[in-house]
Amino acid sequence: MTGWDISPSGVESILSLVGLAADDLSKDVKGYGTSVQDAAESAGTISGPYCGGPPVGPVGAAVANFVSDTESSIKFMAARIKKTMDGTVKATGAYIDGDLAMAARAQRDAAKAPTPAELQAVGERAKHGGGE
Repeated sequence: MTGWDISPSGVESILSLVGLAADDLSKDVKGYGTSVQDAAESAGTISGPYCGGPPVGPVGAAVANFVSDTESSIKFMAARIKKTMDGTVKATGAYIDGDLAMAARAQRDAAKAPTPAELQAVGERAKHGGGE
């Protein structure tokens, strides 16, 4: 890399837009969870009369399996967004400080896949009502 030409205010503007999009995505994912749960409960069953809560039918079970199968992808996406934004802030800060080697390292680190700890942190935030 021979040099960079970064506008810190431009980066800040874009990160602000990405943050808003990430917030919207978080709300959509929460709504998705509620909608999927409602769909699974409303899908009906093939059984007759029952006592207690309604049994889960084959469609409800398929919906639950779909959610289970896609949960890790959703967590990965949230962790990737957070890691990319954090790395962008770090790289831009290093650029402002004039340390191009540090900026390049921050950029490379941000491009890596989220670690298991970063994925777990996203899952923990989601359980406690926060979302990224």
